Amino acid sequence: MRKPVRRILVTLPVLWVVVSVVFLLIHLVPGDPVVQMLGEGATASDVSVLRHAYGLDAPLGTQYLRYCRGVLHADLGESLRLHDSVRHLVAQRYPYTLALALVALLIGVAVSVPAGVISALHRGLWADRLLGVASLGGLSFPNFALGPILILIFSIRLGWLPVSGAGTGPIFGARFWLYLILPAVTLGSGLAGVLTRMVRTAMLEELGQDYIRTARAKGLSERRVVYRHALGNALVPVLTVVGLQFGSLLAGAIVTETVFSWPGIGRLTLSAISNRDYALVQGCILAIGLTYVAANLLTDVAYTLVNPRMRG
Repeated sequence: MRKPVRRILVTLPVLWVVVSVVFLLIHLVPGDPVVQMLGEGATASDVSVLRHAYGLDAPLGTQYLRYCRGVLHADLGESLRLHDSVRHLVAQRYPYTLALALVALLIGVAVSVPAGVISALHRGLWADRLLGVASLGGLSFPNFALGPILILIFSIRLGWLPVSGAGTGPIFGARFWLYLILPAVTLGSGLAGVLTRMVRTAMLEELGQDYIRTARAKGLSERRVVYRHALGNALVPVLTVVGLQFGSLLAGAIVTETVFSWPGIGRLTLSAISNRDYALVQGCILAIGLTYVAANLLTDVAYTLVNPRMRG
């Protein structure tokens, strides 16, 4: 268990780097949030008073230390535009984005594992070619194009699913999941394409190993050889890719949330950027970045637990 502990300790400086990069990048963005909020007709004195009220007139180093101190105390400041605490705004939107990313991940894994196995077992045949074309389509089709097509088919033409939004009922209620289906399918299609090709490659490699030939020579059924031995070992390297792709889902959620008017962090981030809302942009990007770091940490720990050779 020493390896997981080391990975957790190594993550601490990574978190500090994420916090620092988020702060510095936001302050490199051109434009003055105070002028954006007050309008071009604001006087210099009005701008000066508001900048002082939000601490934007302090030296950059002072602002950085103040920001780091606030992060340690879960105080991310106040939104310049919405006049509400950033922590509260992010906490409201975060469950929607997290649910979208997790369901998209589940869809991607549920589709790719059987598709990759079938493709590997029928290498060179029509099933392999068909699944290869489908996975390539999932990789090539952008979310901003796939989303409207799904809306047109399943919402407007067939009327099976809601067009956009997350409904007016409670989060994670029955109606919530109906609104989640199309955004999750849109976001998970690209992941399914990536993982299908990964599972196919890993399965082909495992099926050619000596232990598979030995298992077949012992008279084990083909089903047990494939699903008990080959698939279990093939999924070990795929686990790492799943963790890395989770970060891509969070980034892709910004486009998907915009297409489907999903009330997650992605839409909140775009709104904050357009309004030059420094504190809110920092809070949103920090939440996404920390989730990405946590997902990779959990992936590393899970990988060491699944693969005994990595526990040293």
